Amino acid sequence: MARLPRLILPDQPHHIILRGNNRQAIFYSDFDREHLLATLKEASAQYRVAIHAYVLMDNHLHLLATPPTAEALSRMMQSLGRRYVGWFNARHQRSGTLWEGRFRAGLIEGERHLLACMRYIEMNPVRAGLCAEPAQWPWSSAAHHLGLVRSPLVAEHEMYWSLGNTPFDREHAYREFLAEGVPAAEKAHFTDAALRGRPIGSEAFLKPLSIEHAAVVHKRPRGRPRKTT
Repeated sequence: MARLPRLILPDQPHHIILRGNNRQAIFYSDFDREHLLATLKEASAQYRVAIHAYVLMDNHLHLLATPPTAEALSRMMQSLGRRYVGWFNARHQRSGTLWEGRFRAGLIEGERHLLACMRYIEMNPVRAGLCAEPAQWPWSSAAHHLGLVRSPLVAEHEMYWSLGNTPFDREHAYREFLAEGVPAAEKAHFTDAALRGRPIGSEAFLKPLSIEHAAVVHKRPRGRPRKTT
């Protein structure tokens, strides 16, 4: 089956997943993680892509990002992937690919789903049993949103700012939101949408997109189309 074209819109948030090839590790040390974040910061600044949330796992990463143009997101990810793989291979005396094909991305309706997507991303280490609380994982944006550190990589989205009038109010509200956890159906929805390139949003948000991007917006039933008589 031919892969679907990416649906990337300027000034809209997107959930991005980048996986290691054959589920192999993409980091061998904390120094590797630090280098990827530094490279991401440079690439996001170069292409003016706002990074709202992130998490680095052992064999994949998640980002929540808003590009200024439809091309900026792909250019940022291509720059990140190329530069990090070259550095990683030289450092660890290896060769060949590191990534499982191209990055995956799903458009998110910010007003309805951005905070839930942030929570999904930052709860990844807890779900994987790597820590008890999201802020304990040093390789995510959770500690930033909870006011424990200041990450120069993170550009806070307006929906995060809507949680309160002061930093304390926002951090407290987001802490309570994280404590609710991620429902299983919500987790599956975000994962499937990003991997398949499907947008997530309300009917009003998706309806105009379906005119030009029907193949991406609407799921086709599995199997061959039924014959008509």
